[in-house]
This record gives sequence, structure tokens and C-alpha cells, in this order.
Amino acid sequence: MNLTSPSQVKEWCLAHGFHPNKVLGQNFLIDKNALDAILDAAVGAAGASVGHVLEIGPGLGVLTEGLLARGCSVTAIEKDPILADRLAEALGNPALLSVIKGDALDFIKSGSCDGFKCLVSNLPYQAGTRILLELIRRPQAMPETMTVLVQTEVAERLAAGPGGKTRGLAGVWAQLDYDVSCIRKVAPTCFWPRPEIGSTVVKLVRHHMNDALPVAVRETFARLTKQAFEHRRKQLGAIFKGVIESTARAEELSNKEWLELSIALGEA
Repeated sequence: MNLTSPSQVKEWCLAHGFHPNKVLGQNFLIDKNALDAILDAAVGAAGASVGHVLEIGPGLGVLTEGLLARGCSVTAIEKDPILADRLAEALGNPALLSVIKGDALDFIKSGSCDGFKCLVSNLPYQAGTRILLELIRRPQAMPETMTVLVQTEVAERLAAGPGGKTRGLAGVWAQLDYDVSCIRKVAPTCFWPRPEIGSTVVKLVRHHMNDALPVAVRETFARLTKQAFEHRRKQLGAIFKGVIESTARAEELSNKEWLELSIALGEA
């Protein structure tokens, strides 16, 4: 089956009585140009040099097939039991593919996703941000690179710098350890079923500037930023009365400034 052919994808689903699940965020990529853009950004032409790739939510396997074709070995985690059971056989039972059936969030929390250097995924719409944040919050689980297809508003929040309206907690946490860049927008027509909003390919690359941060500083950083962004309309001085004197709001501070506050409070 040509996984970038809308007619063939729909035909397979109808023939097997399969209906994409909105709750699981199942929107299958059916556009070859968008597929190639993800693969180019993630692994380039020589995927073998990237090595072992973690894929979350492979669906029908369009990204999986592309990664294997470029020489990557792939561990794919699929929550939907029907799709998990069909994936390996549908792709010809390739030796470089391992399929795990279950919830990726559970596997990340248990440590089963630790050690992967590369994540490449068309993340489920409903759980995409949670999946990324679970990986980002576990230093031992953080891949060197993550190339993911997410809702455009999520991508913009992840990449937003200080002062922007889209600056939020997800971006602050991601940028503590990653350089984040939006690679390419992907129109709703590139998916089946067609989502209501657009998507964007975003790439996160480890910068390693904060590898030596003590756990206590990371915990303070997470606590401070979470509390601040829960009250983002308030000035920091009003949120942290008697602790921080500032008229700035949460989105105005850079990650460096948040870190300096976290370190100072930890030493106080």
C-alpha cells in the first residue's frame, strides 16, 4: 500500500473496518512532500548514521517506512492495538523494526524510552505536548534530537522567545536543554482525516549548556516557571510576594534569567 496515497489509505481503512480515533489524535500523514521534509530534517539521506530512532504514534507507518528506507533502525510505540498488530507485517516484517504496543507516556515514565538519541514522530494531537514534556523533564530520557510534527500553535509555543505572546511554559521548559526551530508548515489537506488546524514540523536539538545543573535547581526552575505561567497576567512581584521584586511578567524573562532566579533562590 502506498501510504501517501489518500485513496489507498482510505480503501484499507474501509476494507478493515478501521475508523481513525479522534480521542487518540489519529490524523494520518498522506503527503509525500511533507513526509520528505520531516525525514530530511530528522535524519538526512543517510539515516544509518543516526542509528536507533524512537517513533511515537506510527499509525499506518508512513514515517516508519521512510525511516527504514533511509537505513534507520526504529522502535515504534503504538497505543492503538489494531495499528500496532498490523505495522510490522504491513511493512514486510523488517529486521530493523521493533513495535511496542501501549501508551508512550507510561513507557517514558517507567524509563523504557531512556537512551534513544533520536525521536522522529507525527505526534498524536491530543497527547503531543505531554509526550514532549515528559521526555524533556527526564534528563536521562532526553534524545539528542527530536523532529516532530505537531499543531502549529504548539510548535510556535515551543520555539517562542522572551516577550512574545506565544511564550509559555512548554517553550521555557524545552529551551532549558534544546534549541528549537520551526522547519515547515504542513496544511490540513496533507492529512486524513483532515484536521481543523494546521501543523508544523519542529526540530529540537540538545545544546548541552545546562547538563551540569543540579537536580534541585531544575526542580526550582520547574516550580517557579509553572507558578508564574499559571498567573501570566500578573507581575512577578505580585506572584512571588516577598521573594521576587519585579514588575516583569512570566513571558518577558529569558531562560537565563529564570535560571539565575532559580539558582539564587536555591542558595538563599
